Amino acid sequence: MTPFIRLHPQDDVLIARAQLVGGAMVESVQAKGLIPPGHKIAMRDIAAGEPVRRYNQIIGFASKPIAAGEHVHTHNLWMGPDGGAFERDYAFGADVKPEPERRQATFMGIRRADGRVATRNYIGVLSSVNCSATAARAIADHFSRQTNPGALADFPHIDGVVALTHGTGCGMDTQGLGMQILERTLAGYATHANFWGVIVVGLGCEANQINAWLAHSSLREGETLRVFNIQDTGGTRKTVEKGIALVKEMLPQANRVRREPCPASHITIGLQCGGSDGYSGISANPALGAAVDLLVAHGGTAILSETPEIYGAEHLLTRRAVKREVGEKLISRIKWWEQYTRVNEGEMNNNPSPGNKAGGLTTILEKSLGAVAKGGTTNLQAVYEYAEPVTAHGFVYMDTPGYDPVSATGQVAGGANMICFTTGRGSAYGCAPSPSLKLATNSALWQRQEEDMDINCGEIIDGSASVQAMGERIFRLVLATASGEASKSEKHGYGQNEFVPWQVGAVM
Repeated sequence: MTPFIRLHPQDDVLIARAQLVGGAMVESVQAKGLIPPGHKIAMRDIAAGEPVRRYNQIIGFASKPIAAGEHVHTHNLWMGPDGGAFERDYAFGADVKPEPERRQATFMGIRRADGRVATRNYIGVLSSVNCSATAARAIADHFSRQTNPGALADFPHIDGVVALTHGTGCGMDTQGLGMQILERTLAGYATHANFWGVIVVGLGCEANQINAWLAHSSLREGETLRVFNIQDTGGTRKTVEKGIALVKEMLPQANRVRREPCPASHITIGLQCGGSDGYSGISANPALGAAVDLLVAHGGTAILSETPEIYGAEHLLTRRAVKREVGEKLISRIKWWEQYTRVNEGEMNNNPSPGNKAGGLTTILEKSLGAVAKGGTTNLQAVYEYAEPVTAHGFVYMDTPGYDPVSATGQVAGGANMICFTTGRGSAYGCAPSPSLKLATNSALWQRQEEDMDINCGEIIDGSASVQAMGERIFRLVLATASGEASKSEKHGYGQNEFVPWQVGAVM
């Protein structure tokens, strides 16, 4: 096994599989100094201003002359004078291919009365505003299996009672984009298949009025959706008591569910990557993409998101769009993000984190080219805005920020009943009510944080597994988890604090 990885014959850089020291030979080039694992080494002399290619795609431009054998990173590679907005060939629909032959895997799911299928069976307590968050958490805490193990002892078919609270809901334009997003997000969770029932707790005087939210979302109170305000109930103590009583009313009905064989077409996965490194686009992301191709062949749905993390790679997605308008909608979201970052005096290249860079990624262009691999190779069926209900089957896109808790919150609101999350640095994450699987990009991370990771895609880097074989393993783990097998993050209790609706617009 070579100490480096070549991804494409036309690439200007190779990726160090292990640390390279000065003088080491990499093909016909001698390393000039230390090259950390996952980082890039130049394979030819590159003049200042020239594009640099990885995956046979532009990942940036040389900010100064780079000699063959040099470490290529933030000290000599940048986005270029146009901030990465160079010409890209969108070629709408050019790579559309026949739909895959339909397959028929099953999992043990929970059928709801409306025909939807759940992977978990929770009761949720949502807050309309930050001011009611404490009361909402107190209601859910009463049913915690850790602090009050007897509360759910008679209800073994209920996965738990969870409080999903947030820091917004007031100090905002009641007619603005921020309120529309919050209302969509709360409606998506209030009607999510993984919740048997939901209680929504408000304060009473907030901008996000519960009655207005119900009307705008075409929702109404009933057996599985109860709403009330602290101010109307008579204070915090009475609110908590009322909430506990309402949950107790729901428990016997919620406990009557049973798992049964269901087609994999009922699985919708939100695709996430966080704490990415130089191996993400080589191991875990393409392996997850292979699993997505399998899920789509079985009629399921996968949602790619994180628009700042497809920037520079969006042309690879527009080529797969089933209709021109699908591709054009994606580009309109890219343009929105360019304007959004300008207004806030930022730039698209603000996305790579210090951890991403320490792991070998240099620009958002490089990060994005690896990130889109999560989406596999099938046709792009539809593009959705944040937290919109996902109704199409197959591979779809949802516009979200790159910040994982915000992005996954939008995906779950859209209907994702599972999350698959790749990481190279060791992100800790869960996402109630949808189980989250963590995929390590390298074996060093797996060995360090095996308690948090569900599968080690570093075997691809080590040469002991192929991308396709790992994709099959991920798909089988998806079926097992959808059938009720607990993920690592669920065992640790992650999921309630990661509910973070996207806050857009001025805080008033």
